[in-house]
Amino acid sequence: MNLPRLRPAVLAASFVFAGVLAGCSPSGGDQAAAPAQAPQADESAQKLETYRQLLRIHNDEMATSMGKEIVSRYPSSEAAKEVQQTLPEVEKRWKENSEKNRLQGLWLYQVSPMAGGTQSTATIYSSQPSGNDRVRLVLRRHTEWGQNAFLYAGGEHGFVCKGNCTLKAVVDGKDTGIKAFAPSTGEPALMIRDDKAFIALLEKSKKMSIDVTMQDGEKKLTLVYEVGGFDADKWQPVGKGGARKK
Repeated sequence: MNLPRLRPAVLAASFVFAGVLAGCSPSGGDQAAAPAQAPQADESAQKLETYRQLLRIHNDEMATSMGKEIVSRYPSSEAAKEVQQTLPEVEKRWKENSEKNRLQGLWLYQVSPMAGGTQSTATIYSSQPSGNDRVRLVLRRHTEWGQNAFLYAGGEHGFVCKGNCTLKAVVDGKDTGIKAFAPSTGEPALMIRDDKAFIALLEKSKKMSIDVTMQDGEKKLTLVYEVGGFDADKWQPVGKGGARKK
């Protein structure tokens, strides 16, 4: 049996109707995108609230970490826009405080009995060199001996310094000289000749490098001290002969 032929107008109408139906049906891509946006918005909002709480309790370190995560994972979100308004300042403050704490932690302050008296010391090790070649820089107040500043190597080998010697030094990029002498008692130390001027210089400095020569094979070392964290108030006076000099 021969089927009737469809007229061209009917065929055209059927194609148009099919196209309308196809346009009304949601595509697979739209179905996948719509639900995905909602969880991301929820996640970014939750993390933003955590970020706000960290700011309220002044935890700059964790706030910086959380803020960077929000900006990285949800760059076009409202949460990222809000975070970017405060993150640069928070991160800067955290880095500055971290460096301040690091520098302060390089110093050790002690008060203890010493040779029939009491001494108060502020001590920092050289940042360079490290290991067995580290040399201590010591500020000392003693009830009988007064105030001193000196380098102390420890061990059996001291410094090469005949009589008075001038140590080449660089303080915050500026060349200078530091007069020193070796103690007559033979300790592995170099005593700073003008301790008052040296301490005044140290209190306003960030970094010092001092060239020395060791007795062990006359090895030359450049000692680097990051002194910017020195806190004069923690270096306690000890009374007679050891009170802080203003």
